[in-house]
Amino acid sequence: MAPGGSGGRAERGREPRGGVIAWLKRVRRFVAFKGFSSLTRRIVLLNLAGLCALVSGILYLSEFRSGLIDARIQSLLVQGEIIAAAIASSAQVETNAITLDPERLLELQAGESYGPDDGFAPLEFPINPERVAPVLRRLVGPTRTRARIYDREGQLLLDSRSLYSRGEILRYDLPSPNEPKPGVMERAWQAVQLWFGRGDLPLYKEFGPQAGKNYPEVASAALGAKASEVRVDERGQVVVSVAVPVQRFRAILGVLLLSTQSGEIDAAVKAERFVIVRVFLVAAVVMVLLSVLLAGTIADPVRKLAAAAERVRRRIKSRVEIPDFTARSDEIGHLSGALRDMTGALYNRIEAIESFAADVAHELKNPLTSLRSAVETLPLAKTDTSRNRLMEVIQHDVKRLDRLISDISDASRLDAELQRQEAANVDLKQLLEMVVGLAQDVRKDDGVCVSLTFERAHGAPTDFLVAGHASRLGQVVDNLVSNARSFSPKGGSVRVTCRRLKDGAEIVVDDDGPGIRPDALARIFERFYTDRPHQGFGQNSGLGLSISRQIAEAHGGTIWAENRMATGADGTPQVAGARFVVRLPTA
Repeated sequence: MAPGGSGGRAERGREPRGGVIAWLKRVRRFVAFKGFSSLTRRIVLLNLAGLCALVSGILYLSEFRSGLIDARIQSLLVQGEIIAAAIASSAQVETNAITLDPERLLELQAGESYGPDDGFAPLEFPINPERVAPVLRRLVGPTRTRARIYDREGQLLLDSRSLYSRGEILRYDLPSPNEPKPGVMERAWQAVQLWFGRGDLPLYKEFGPQAGKNYPEVASAALGAKASEVRVDERGQVVVSVAVPVQRFRAILGVLLLSTQSGEIDAAVKAERFVIVRVFLVAAVVMVLLSVLLAGTIADPVRKLAAAAERVRRRIKSRVEIPDFTARSDEIGHLSGALRDMTGALYNRIEAIESFAADVAHELKNPLTSLRSAVETLPLAKTDTSRNRLMEVIQHDVKRLDRLISDISDASRLDAELQRQEAANVDLKQLLEMVVGLAQDVRKDDGVCVSLTFERAHGAPTDFLVAGHASRLGQVVDNLVSNARSFSPKGGSVRVTCRRLKDGAEIVVDDDGPGIRPDALARIFERFYTDRPHQGFGQNSGLGLSISRQIAEAHGGTIWAENRMATGADGTPQVAGARFVVRLPTA
């Protein structure tokens, strides 16, 4: 029992690990699948590039730093005015000391006197560092701001870094004497930081205790005007300085210089930029996911369409089905529909060519077989009558082959000619007048008369213009007229009527022949089909009506055949002849 239980626990312990591995494999396959798509990579990279450019511009051109500097300057000015007022109130007038100049006494003339107010400046309020230091410590300590007090000559009186109370030990972090010098990369990084952070700001320098007026703001404050300066130190960190005059009763006692710690503003800017970077990372993840989903809706259908087109090229199957994305109302749906229509037309053309080739082979085989039999039998003929009969068969078959080859050649190059030639406006009125005129001049021995009339439907335009090829449309009319004459009795008539409709034109050819058998109405336009009981075998190739239908459909029209009905002498309907109708769209 123990081993069995142990094995069960081992199997249960392996299941989670196997599930994680399977999940990782699926993720890897998904990423690899997406990675093969060039379109997916481009969409993701372009979206990320735009986001990176936006974030880089925000980080580089952010107004947060300048706004923070301005706010810090205003804060230091208010703080400086408060501290300067407190320092001025702590100053005292020295009234116990009267200073006399012995040399001035020797220069006195008779009747002149010399007193402490003679030639003396207004009352002075000297700043006592011992009395000001505690006030400065209490006001500056919580603000982490460096404060320096200079007298009117620019000599340093107090520095907040040097203030200490009784019993207090000051501690400053000094650099280690054994600290290694920064390397090339670190110096380069510091130079880059200094270049980016400095901009057009001056470099901050620390002057000695006797050179306070080397600071422009201190020199301005010594003249009674508040001033501020923004600089950067050697590490590219911003230092803001504000100088406020210390004055009492309009007498300038000294200058208070307040400055921020190095890196204080940069730390706030870095924190703000860190927030922007975090937002950027979240936005980048979301953008990558959305880009992958977007690419999936574009790249995957395009890949499937490309694969289907490749299968069509290789023709692995007899008929390859193109994926149907026509439900999508976008370019992918339009592309899918266009490829499906193109592939359908291609397959129909291939099937038509194959069927045409099979029909041609079948039609050529019959006269060739007959011709071969006649040629093989000719040497065996013993009488002139037999030889003459065989020669007639040979001549008949040769004419039939010539007629078939001519019609087949015309039918085979018909599509190519219609595709190569540009369609133009054809005036059916002039075309029909020319074709019917030629038909009346040819084959006058059959006694068939060909007439032409024009009609116009109510509200239809007056012109008879259609877009197409004049020679091929003339061939259609000539085929129909020739076919009607061949079925018309001697002395009959063939009537050609052209009607102008509101949205097209219609050509009707009527004859007085026996009409068309009902079972032949559906087959009369098939290739090599002929139904002429009154003519001998092989007198017609059966391609005339097929070519006519092909030309009409290439022009966007239709052609059909029907029987004309009339009432007989006994009152029953009878077939009065055949009617062929060609309807074409107008230009």
